[in-house]
Amino acid sequence: MRYWVFRCRKRSSGPDLAVKKNAQDRMAFDLSYLGDHDGIIGVDEAGRGCLAGPVVAGAVYIAKHLYGDKTFHSVFCAVNDSKQLSERRREICYALIEQWAKDGNMRFASGIGSVSEIEKLNILGANRLAMQRAIEAVSVCPVGEKILVDGLPLKPFPYRHEGIVKGDAKSLAVACASVVAKVTRDRMMQLLDAEFPGYGLAVHKGYATADHQHAILELGASSCHREKFLRKLKVKESQMDLGL
Repeated sequence: MRYWVFRCRKRSSGPDLAVKKNAQDRMAFDLSYLGDHDGIIGVDEAGRGCLAGPVVAGAVYIAKHLYGDKTFHSVFCAVNDSKQLSERRREICYALIEQWAKDGNMRFASGIGSVSEIEKLNILGANRLAMQRAIEAVSVCPVGEKILVDGLPLKPFPYRHEGIVKGDAKSLAVACASVVAKVTRDRMMQLLDAEFPGYGLAVHKGYATADHQHAILELGASSCHREKFLRKLKVKESQMDLGL
């Protein structure tokens, strides 16, 4: 992986300057929460509102000293909320996280809340479980870590954490976690697309697009679909049958 792909230019102007400033703001945000901790864990999810597939959480640990590392700054300056990045850029970001994790200064992991767990625990419970699994996979002692979670605080939850609304845009650690969650889930949906052809899962990733809803009405739901999420769609189908 060539680091220059995401390096911010030293003499920046316009959009480049904005990217650099936003990166500095995200790093400064994390530093404001670090205190005496050796590092920070960012947590985010992907797929919470989908009609199909699991909910996936990403957790990324960044060691404190990296926030003062100029190379780290230049490489990660354009890492942002995964929703603001193209698929290609998300894959590049993911590869960067993988590469930096090799030296132990960063760690990352994903946690899964399956379709059956979504049905059993509802999406909020499955999302908390996925986040718990991701945190436990990335840390040997979650109780002592500084954890930032995108969104409102999780209740109940076994580990102390800070809920940060729009945290994926404010925190570098959470932004990295959003990339891990999104890329991991997208890859899972590509595999599910091969297992359940006809729904277009590799394209819309399980979200409620018009094409996806039409495919469900035509083919029926598969075992990778979330039954509780399809209730409104079933009402729509019944209304269509009745000519309403």
